[in-house]
Amino acid sequence: MTGDYEDGNVLAGPLSEVFAVDLTSATVRCVNCGLGGPVATLRVYTRAPGLVARCSGCEEVVLRLVRTPDETWLDLRGTVSLRVPVGAS
Repeated sequence: MTGDYEDGNVLAGPLSEVFAVDLTSATVRCVNCGLGGPVATLRVYTRAPGLVARCSGCEEVVLRLVRTPDETWLDLRGTVSLRVPVGAS
């Protein structure tokens, strides 16, 4: 797949509206190829009604985030796991 994309850091603001921690440093694992790494390494496509984050290895969709005036929809079906660091670093 080709096209213009941004890195996963673009998810920091929208995800901070849902979660109390910065998820860009969380480790995500792709359900398709098994590649794991920080959310910040995902390829995020912003030219859609929401944000679509694809695996940097196989380009499968890992995460979708759509905001409406009343809700935020988060689809993680392309994610095997999301490991979130908590506490002091």
